[in-house]
Amino acid sequence: MPKTGILFKYKDFLPVTPQTPLFTMGEGDTPLIRCDRLAREVGCGELYLKFEGCNPTGSFKDRGMVVAVAKALEAGSKAIICASTGNTSASAAAYAAYCGLTAIIIVPEDKITMGKMAQAIIYGAKIITITGNFDQALEIVRTLAEKHSITLVNSLNPHRIEGQKTAAFELVEILGDAPDYLFIPVGNAGNITAYWKGFVESYQTGRSKQKPVIMGFQAEGAAPIVRGYPIAKPETVASAIRIGKPASWQPAVATRDESGGIIDLVSDAEILAAQKLMATRAGVFSELASAASIAGLLKLSRQGMDFSRKRTVCVITGTGLKDADTVLKDALPCSALPAEIKAVEKALSWG
Repeated sequence: MPKTGILFKYKDFLPVTPQTPLFTMGEGDTPLIRCDRLAREVGCGELYLKFEGCNPTGSFKDRGMVVAVAKALEAGSKAIICASTGNTSASAAAYAAYCGLTAIIIVPEDKITMGKMAQAIIYGAKIITITGNFDQALEIVRTLAEKHSITLVNSLNPHRIEGQKTAAFELVEILGDAPDYLFIPVGNAGNITAYWKGFVESYQTGRSKQKPVIMGFQAEGAAPIVRGYPIAKPETVASAIRIGKPASWQPAVATRDESGGIIDLVSDAEILAAQKLMATRAGVFSELASAASIAGLLKLSRQGMDFSRKRTVCVITGTGLKDADTVLKDALPCSALPAEIKAVEKALSWG
């Protein structure tokens, strides 16, 4: 087996013991895309997109899942369980399949995109839907994990955070230092916590000279941290961050305060516009939750914040192919033309 993947590359910074099985599905080492055209429109000195959609199941969740599953194997577990609005279920199901484990997925009814559901199905997970939201699903899996011999792999599992922090390591390695600003979507708040942990460790070990300001963004209809209280019925088009009571709420607040950053909100309209702008200006098709980072940058830029001399990274947490239906349902219909040159030229206004 080629020794790539984060368990091999970063084992000295992860909870790896001689008994931990080391394996990889190719997670990590995702592209950092410099976007000069988009930077000019936004007013950034340098703007980069950390495109986590290039992980094996199309999202950042694979970084944490490989560590969580490796530790589950080390502990002798035969099954893993999670609550999910999509990305976690896809990742858990894939890594369980690779390692010969049973994956049990609890998902809120009608709150998961078909692309993500298809992943969990094809990987062979046992899927249970409930007539509730993510927060209720999470409470169920927490109780089941306590009652039965099964490993919980939501971000409450600390090994998930350990794996996800490696994205910060990669940014430092590629850029030569931490960026000035990191913009990131906030849902269950594990990822913002993980990035900060990675940046702090990079700074403490002398791999970076600075730590970034962390700018987290929730969706307006699912912004419990911004509003200061849980949201009983969170609603947003960005299903991956449709969470009313984040498991890592307090660590996210600590990240905000320690980094000198913010956790703010953006509207669904701003998220949809940012997704389109990113695609048409940078050639990156992100899932809607990912676009919250770009939407947040645009919002602050419009409010007068000056990023013109700053190096800024926006975390793009997952590929838009996980939710292509949202794009297609609002797309203009394509009319079939006769298979003739003149008809095509006319349609292009060339004739």
